[in-house]
Amino acid sequence: MSLHHQRAFDKGLDDLKRKLLHMADVAEDMIDKSVEELVKRDGALADPVRDHEQELNRLQIEIDEQALMMLATQQPVAQDLRFLVAAMKINSDLERIGDLAMNITQNAQVLLAQPPLKPLIDIPRMGDTSGKMVRESMDALINRDVIKAQAVIMKDDEVDALKNQVIRELLTYMIGDTQTIERGLALILVSRHLERIADHAVNIAQDVIYMVQGRDVRHPRARVNAAASK
Repeated sequence: MSLHHQRAFDKGLDDLKRKLLHMADVAEDMIDKSVEELVKRDGALADPVRDHEQELNRLQIEIDEQALMMLATQQPVAQDLRFLVAAMKINSDLERIGDLAMNITQNAQVLLAQPPLKPLIDIPRMGDTSGKMVRESMDALINRDVIKAQAVIMKDDEVDALKNQVIRELLTYMIGDTQTIERGLALILVSRHLERIADHAVNIAQDVIYMVQGRDVRHPRARVNAAASK
C-alpha cells in the first residue's frame, strides 16, 4: 500500500472509530432515558429514545457499508483487518443495545398505565452498571486496552446477580397478589433487557481483546472441550 493510500486508509479507520463512539453515546443515552422513564414515571422520555433508534439504524448501515468497502478495496492485513471485523460486530451489538432500550420503553408504557408496584432500586442499578459497561468497553476499544476490556467482562456477574434478585423479589409479589402479575412480568422483562445490554457490552469487550491480541475469548468451555476431544 502506497503512503498516500495508507494515509487515506488510516483516515477511514479514524472516521469509523468516531462513528462507533457516537453510536455508543447514542445507545448509552437510550439506556439512561428508558430507565429514567420508568423511575420518574415520565412517558415523555420515550420520545428521545424513539428518535435515537432511527439515528442508530442509520449509523449501523453507514458503518457496515464503510467497513465492507474498506475490506473490499484496501486489502488490510493483521491488526487493521481485525479492527474492521471487530467494528462490524461492535456495530451490530450497539444497534441491538438500542433495540433493547426501545423494549424497555415499551414495558414502561405498560407500567406507567398502572400504579407503581414497588420502589425501584435494583433496576436503576442495573441500568447504571450496564450503561457503564458499554462506555468502558468502547474506551477499551479506542485505547486498545485489554485490561479494561477484561474488567467489563468481569462486571457481567454483577448485573446477573441484580437480575436474579429482581426476579426473586417480584415473584414474591406476584405469588402473594395476582393483581400484580402484569406489572411484575413487565419489570422482569425490563431486568432481562438490561441483562442483555450488559451481555452486548461483554461482546464488545471480547471483540476488543480479539482486535488487540488476535485471541478469541468467547466460549472458552467449548474450546477446551474441542481441544480435549482431539
